[in-house]
Amino acid sequence: MKDFFILAFKNLKHRGIRSWLTLLGIFIGVMAVVSLISLGTGLQTAIGAQFGISSTEVITVQAGGLSSVGPPGTGVTNKLTRDDADAIERLSFVDVAIPRILATGKMEFNDILSFGMAASVPDGEDRKVVYEILDIEATEGRMLKDGDVGKVVLGWNFFKDDAIFGEVIVPGKSVLIQDEKFLVIGIGEKKGSFIFDNMVMMNDDDIIDLFEYGDEVDLIAVKVKDKDLIGRSKEDIEKLMRKRRDVDLGKEDFSVSTPDAMLSTVNNVLGGVQAFIVIIASISILVGAVGIVNTMTTSVLERRKEIGIMKAIGARNSQIFMQFLIESGLLGFVGGLVGVILGVAIGVAGVLGINSWIGSEVSPSIDFILVGGALVGSFIIGAIAGIVPAMNAAKQDPVEALRG
Repeated sequence: MKDFFILAFKNLKHRGIRSWLTLLGIFIGVMAVVSLISLGTGLQTAIGAQFGISSTEVITVQAGGLSSVGPPGTGVTNKLTRDDADAIERLSFVDVAIPRILATGKMEFNDILSFGMAASVPDGEDRKVVYEILDIEATEGRMLKDGDVGKVVLGWNFFKDDAIFGEVIVPGKSVLIQDEKFLVIGIGEKKGSFIFDNMVMMNDDDIIDLFEYGDEVDLIAVKVKDKDLIGRSKEDIEKLMRKRRDVDLGKEDFSVSTPDAMLSTVNNVLGGVQAFIVIIASISILVGAVGIVNTMTTSVLERRKEIGIMKAIGARNSQIFMQFLIESGLLGFVGGLVGVILGVAIGVAGVLGINSWIGSEVSPSIDFILVGGALVGSFIIGAIAGIVPAMNAAKQDPVEALRG
């Protein structure tokens, strides 16, 4: 068997440019499959990190009917209220329901104006729950406390080297938000999320006065008593909100969602795109397999004398068959190997690009099961494509082959 592989490799090397052209279809297809699956996996992880929610026991309630572009729950025709949060909190499976405000406004520092999102932080015990849900701490300074008036905590991107305002903002400096002066008391730790790393956190009273919210809120974060009850809690909240907003089933002007449901939707979309691309890449692999058939058929015709000599000195049909079968399998394997190397390189570069684009910190990884499967699959595809030419080679009559 070792001799078969050595001889097959020498034959492929001898044919040079023809062998590489034959490999083109296989290597393009494998490269596309490996790179796209790697990119898809990285993108799923990066998008999952953007939700920034560490707890699977949290349900988000938002008003529907968007009339403008803005953060979730904003710009709607019929907003949620604090009374809605109180009503939800009275449900049997609910531990706590926290009304949140997500306001879009302008911020000025170092004579540079920017627009972003401010998020409210409630007082009392709810504050601890919000910090727990968001899994956030201060990397510089401290987080907001009850009674902090005119103070804010900024996301990591205001503190990094290429900061939003061209200068790093550290605790102790002041910023203008909606033309009002606020003291920065802390910088949130890096979350790898473009939402949280660019957020301004303010106490409830400050954000209500600054943006004139009154009793309205943009969303309600609901923590259930047990994650096993999250499905029943979601149904109870939907029934309650339909009754409070006087809407029928199927005509809701609000949404009740869980982190798992949101991630599942994203994963389904990405999975569908991956499946479509893999189908397209498979066409390239099929074209490569046809190329191997053509190349091996030509090789059999060109090497008739070699086959005749091998048979004349005692080579059996099975040995001739095996020689050409391994040679075609090796063609597929080499094509797959080149495709895997380039595919992994593209996948790693793509994940790094995704990190740079959306500010995430996903570590590029190599799926060795995928790599191994691609290599084995490439060899098998090549071997299958070479079965007919190998059979033709084995059937050659030695006398006729030597004459040819």
